[in-house]
Amino acid sequence: MGAKHILVINTKGGVGKSTLSSNLASYFSFKGRTALCDFDRQMSGVRWLERRDPSRRRIDSITGWEYRGTDDYDFIVMDPPAAVARKDLVSLMARSDVVLIPVLPSPIDIYAAADFVRDLIVYGKIRTTQKPLAVVANRVRTNTVIYDKLKRFLQSLKLPFIASLRDSQNYIHASTNGIGIFEMEPMVVARDIEQWQPMLSWINEAVEKGRMPLMDQQSARASRPTPHKKPKLRAVS
Repeated sequence: MGAKHILVINTKGGVGKSTLSSNLASYFSFKGRTALCDFDRQMSGVRWLERRDPSRRRIDSITGWEYRGTDDYDFIVMDPPAAVARKDLVSLMARSDVVLIPVLPSPIDIYAAADFVRDLIVYGKIRTTQKPLAVVANRVRTNTVIYDKLKRFLQSLKLPFIASLRDSQNYIHASTNGIGIFEMEPMVVARDIEQWQPMLSWINEAVEKGRMPLMDQQSARASRPTPHKKPKLRAVS
């Protein structure tokens, strides 16, 4: 059947794509043969793997744009650069089985995400292909005004809003040591792992069924519109 491709993408830089990608690769390494496909010239994924102890579960590195598919893996996590040309965006979307868009809680990131999602719908043909696509709030601090704005914005996109990942030093520790949070002491990362569960459930269902999954109750509650007027796509001050 070939590898399942999980694409982590956002044309806005600095949103934590590589952190999300490396931790996804760590997670999938427990489920099957896994590779991290790094398209970025900064090679964050490659450097993460270079810091990885050989005694850990194996995660291979694949060169990005030269990659044309292989049956050697069960899961391939794709980490493209922020600046993606339109033709390359179409190519990446065609290769992927599941697409994740991380968004940070800041006005600039919210505006950029609105434009990017619009491009995906127009050029990536999201609506017509029903490609499994979801958004993730990254590096969040709950109980803040900007997080509330981000949450309302993500809900307004009418795409699955599947997780809010906190701003945690555990991700820095994992990156420094070439591991994922799933390979750290369970008691230390318990809160982080809990935040990942709705996202992992959504991804696993999408990978298995090859379509946009129905959200579980926890994800549905997270993305349920607020009772007041729904914000416009770019209505952020």
